[in-house]
Amino acid sequence: MKKSLGFWRSWALVVGTIIGSGVFTLPAILAPYGNNSFYGWGVAVLGTLSIAFAFSHLAGRNPRIGGPHAFVEEAFGHFPAMIVAWGYWISLWVSIAAIATAFSGYSAIFIPAITDYPFISPMIAIGTVWVFTYINLQGVENVSIVQMVTVILKLIPLFVIGTLGFFIGDISSVPAENPNNESFPTMISGITILVMFSFIGIESATVPSENVIDPKKTIPRALVWGTLTAAAIYILATAGVMSMIPMNELQSSTSPFADAASLIFGDIGATFVGIGALIAIAGALNSNILLTGTVLMAGAHEKLFPSFLKNVNDDGTPITALIFSSMLTTVVIMINSSKGLLKAFEIMILIATFAILLAYLGATLASIKLQITDHSNGKKINPVTMINSIIAVLFSTFAIVGAWVIY
Repeated sequence: MKKSLGFWRSWALVVGTIIGSGVFTLPAILAPYGNNSFYGWGVAVLGTLSIAFAFSHLAGRNPRIGGPHAFVEEAFGHFPAMIVAWGYWISLWVSIAAIATAFSGYSAIFIPAITDYPFISPMIAIGTVWVFTYINLQGVENVSIVQMVTVILKLIPLFVIGTLGFFIGDISSVPAENPNNESFPTMISGITILVMFSFIGIESATVPSENVIDPKKTIPRALVWGTLTAAAIYILATAGVMSMIPMNELQSSTSPFADAASLIFGDIGATFVGIGALIAIAGALNSNILLTGTVLMAGAHEKLFPSFLKNVNDDGTPITALIFSSMLTTVVIMINSSKGLLKAFEIMILIATFAILLAYLGATLASIKLQITDHSNGKKINPVTMINSIIAVLFSTFAIVGAWVIY
């Protein structure tokens, strides 16, 4: 099989998966917390980097197709790997439902009828899912090209609006709120779980490892630099939007970046950012759909999923797994269509984030276990790597507790 993913395409896969609907919608969801939301961002960024470094260790040590569950199987065996594989896969197709819902929300900028007729929104979301499923059915080469283009196009409006909003607005005027009157650690834990949805995808370069050129070097570099790129854009963009839009207005916005752009550039600016948001969200859909197929296919080969899901075409594309996952995503969108855009989005990101955090916990524990195994076999281990993996385990546990707080 010809390998098509070098550093930049692997980096684009990570950045494109991470930066999707989250950054465009979360300012509205986090608005009730005001300035306190940035504490959640800070904890999430540091914790995410620790997880990225843990995955870098695992991928550099032994690149394996399938992502988190492959490392868990090596460390702990078949049954724990099955739990992680199912949790990870569920998080992916539920994430796709959330991302597609956000795509529909931003489409309202160009199709006002979406706001007036609620049944249109799920139809657009479902149609978008199947468009990118079709693209994925054409193979990884086409997927990676689409991913690189969408990543470049999505970074431009985020950087421009974030920078201008930060300087034009006044971040110091944003109040620090605690809407549920929780203790500070409990509140930050709850915010972190919401923010963590925006970092789902840090592991994405590890999944299609059989298509990566020199995976032991390429994957770790793509993981770390992709995470750093996303974190920098997130912090700048969120601060810019919150600096400009009053919190009471931001809470009810389905397209906060477009609203911020309209304040800076007028209607033309809102249209520009709306297009950028749709491109960014589409890129995240593209990469997440790729991951659902690869994870299912790899897991089926390892008897973690039903055997019929390992079917591939002549190009090695997991056609059955892709179609099956997108069918489930369609069902989730339909079920949540009656809850309204923001509420449906919030419910789906909680489910997806909780499920993927379990996968991250399993993988970071695997990093510790495999380092201990290597040490017992006479290999030298890096103390910094071990400390980082311990921090990643603690952070994953902390974020999981945050999911329970919100539920």
